[in-house]
Amino acid sequence: MADVLEQTRRLGHEVFPPIAARGQPGRLNRPLVKALGEHGLLELVFAGSAVELCELREGLAHGCTEAETALALQGLGGYPILSRGRPELREEWIPRLSRGEAVAAFALSEPEAGSDAANLGLQAKRERDGFRLTGTKLWISNAPEADVYSVFARTSDDGAKGVTAFAVPRESEGLSGEHLDLLAPHPIGRLDFDGVRVAREQMLGDLNGGFAVAMDTLDLFRPSVGAFAVGMAQAALDAAIAYTQEREAFGRPLSHFQAVSHQLAEVATEIEAARLLVHEAATRYDAGIRPVRKASAMAKLFATEAAQRAVDVAVQVHGARALERGHLLEHLYREVRAPRIYEGASEVQREIIARELFKETR
Repeated sequence: MADVLEQTRRLGHEVFPPIAARGQPGRLNRPLVKALGEHGLLELVFAGSAVELCELREGLAHGCTEAETALALQGLGGYPILSRGRPELREEWIPRLSRGEAVAAFALSEPEAGSDAANLGLQAKRERDGFRLTGTKLWISNAPEADVYSVFARTSDDGAKGVTAFAVPRESEGLSGEHLDLLAPHPIGRLDFDGVRVAREQMLGDLNGGFAVAMDTLDLFRPSVGAFAVGMAQAALDAAIAYTQEREAFGRPLSHFQAVSHQLAEVATEIEAARLLVHEAATRYDAGIRPVRKASAMAKLFATEAAQRAVDVAVQVHGARALERGHLLEHLYREVRAPRIYEGASEVQREIIARELFKETR
């Protein structure tokens, strides 16, 4: 596992940044996805363990958040196909996704269904040999440029029990979309479904079993969001340690001031605690321990909140220079905010943890 982390960190610092820099900010960078495939990282996403997924994400985040995001989105979008798709569907997409020759996306969120994932409005109307999808998806990473979407739609009015998942190719008739601009450049957009036809063979899992597909996917990927956060936090801490040893004020290095050194000590402790929570959740997932929902929620919640504090402290000790466009910490300050929202906001993670705690006491 240490080898995966170290090798990925090296690639994140030495190989992927130039490819990321040549991409258009905020848009899908296909050469970067292809490079991830050529170095075998995407194959490990689909064929490796949860622990290895977390090692990959932490290592890449330390050196190239753009590469980390591209890898994570490929896994998130492709995992429902891998885990619940029919054999022919897996054969069609997983090899291409693993090589970086095609790009996947996870299409769950909607204008009125962000944190409340069971409240989907995208309708899947049944026909003799399939379904017609009508409605909108919003804040979908890799949209509208992905090649295949794992789409979650309503097939009955029975809340979470009335959702079905489908694999929907980008070229499907009636499917359109547009790009959205965010605070931190990110490939994300809107998808509009105007009677998009999908065959029964495109279903992922069972009819009305789509919510379980979504939650199983998130149980795997939420700890890895924590790993992404740990990688960014570690990069911020490393930068702060180096800077405070070099920068002098009032005749001595900043690191000699207790107000500074104790802040960094607290940050280092929180990062290590976050890393252990992430590793515990991933290890439970790999061991087949179910449910893993509480451990996954704890890992994501603690790690993303800790990373926000770590980057903020690093910016503070650097002062104004950390706010200059192009500075590592200016970049991390923008990037670290979103993980506290996507794949379940911090408030949702607290609700999951509380719900599981009360279940345990019954």
